[in-house]
Amino acid sequence: MFQLTKREFIESIIAFIVLSICFAISNVKFDVQGFISILPIVLIGAGIGSVSHEFGHKFMAMRYGYKAEFRLWPIGLLIAFVTSFFGIVIALPGEARIYAEDMSDEIVGRIAVAGPMLNIAFGLIFIVIAVLIYPLTPYSDILYYIFLIDAIGFSVNSFLAAFNMLPFYTLDGIKVFKWNIKIWFVIFAISAMLMLVSIMIGPENLVKMFLKI
Repeated sequence: MFQLTKREFIESIIAFIVLSICFAISNVKFDVQGFISILPIVLIGAGIGSVSHEFGHKFMAMRYGYKAEFRLWPIGLLIAFVTSFFGIVIALPGEARIYAEDMSDEIVGRIAVAGPMLNIAFGLIFIVIAVLIYPLTPYSDILYYIFLIDAIGFSVNSFLAAFNMLPFYTLDGIKVFKWNIKIWFVIFAISAMLMLVSIMIGPENLVKMFLKI
């Protein structure tokens, strides 16, 4: 059964708020008015994806019978805050701490890949919703607001998936790479493609391409 301890709940809320602030800053830098305007949008589009990534690890670990708890990493949040002023958020809010004496590379890899796969799923859900509601946005401010949430959600989740799948120490990618290089390549390729599309084409232009408008 999926349960949160009081400490996990508090630390996940802190990570949610801080990372949302960081992604808002990365979009507007020192524009205070812009920050105030975009923060509510980022809270949903980016914050949820950032925190749920870690809980994806927790859920998968629990499926294998291991106890797992989310633990905040203050230094990681500081890194995210500092890098946000340079237009990129190195999101390392914490980790799903798994209490196990010994795990095979396969189990470690499966637990690791759960986070990026959840980000990919969120990214695709966000862009599908964006495509569905975009034609109606000229007639409703609320729908346009929801579209902006979806656009940011697509971009942030695509970035989080690709970043975490890099085969570097502490990131999910190295664990998946050690387990199964073919699976690592497929997941990394998909996430990298989504990230490049969000950067080079942009969510709104991508939606227009789908709708042929």
